[in-house]
Amino acid sequence: MPTPHNTAAVEQIAKTVLMPGDPLRSKFIADTFLTDPVLVNNVRGVQGYTGTWKGVPVTVMASGMGMPAIGIYSWELFHFYKVENIIRIGSAGGLQDDIQLREIVAGQGACTNSNYIRQFGLGDSNTFAPIADYTLLSEAVAAAKELGVNMRVGNILSEDNFYAAEGCSKVDAWKRMGVLAVEMEAAALYANAAYAHKRALCICTISDHLYRPEDNLSPEDRQNSFTQMMEIALDTAVRMESK
Repeated sequence: MPTPHNTAAVEQIAKTVLMPGDPLRSKFIADTFLTDPVLVNNVRGVQGYTGTWKGVPVTVMASGMGMPAIGIYSWELFHFYKVENIIRIGSAGGLQDDIQLREIVAGQGACTNSNYIRQFGLGDSNTFAPIADYTLLSEAVAAAKELGVNMRVGNILSEDNFYAAEGCSKVDAWKRMGVLAVEMEAAALYANAAYAHKRALCICTISDHLYRPEDNLSPEDRQNSFTQMMEIALDTAVRMESK
C-alpha cells in the first residue's frame, strides 16, 4: 500500500532499512554493495533500493535532512511497510577533542534541542530520553569489531538547526556533558521506533569538527567515502535477519 512519500509495494521493502540522508548516497550504496538492487521508490527524488547483501535482503532509502524529514520516512516504514530495523548512516560534526575526521560513532543516546517528541503526549520533551535499541547497537558493535573498526559509542546530539544565530550556539555545554558529535536526525528516529515498538540505531562518520574548522570533508567525500560505516550497517542487517 503506497504512502504519500513511498510508492514501493510492502513486499519490496526489506526487514532492515539503511537510511542515509542523501539520496545520492543511497544510490552509491546500492550500486557499490548490493546484489541485484532494484529502485523501489523515487518520490520527490528520495531514492530507495532493495537488493541483497551476503544473501540477505536489505533496503537502503534516503531520509532527507532533519528530524521532520526522517520522522516522515521512518514512520511510514515502521507502520506501513513492516520494517523492524532502521539504521541511520550519516555524517556528524565532532565535539570532543579526541575525535578525528572519518571516525565512526554510534549513538547510544540522542540528546536533542527539538520539540519533535512533544507530539507523543509526554509533556516537556526533555522528559523522554531517545535511545538506540540495545540488540541493534550490540550487533553493530560486534560487526565493527569483525571489520577491525574501533567504533565509538556514546551520546550524540540531534539538533534542529545546522546554523546558529550569533551567540546562540550551546555546543560548549553539550561538549562539557561528554556528547560525542552533532547530527540532525537520530532523536526523531529513536522516538518513532520507541512508539512503534521497533528498533533503530544511528551510526555516523565524522565529516567535520566544530572546534577544528580546518577539518572538513568535501561534499563528494561525504557522499562516497563512508564505506566502513556502510559495511558495518550492512553486516548488522545480516546479523539481525534472524532476530
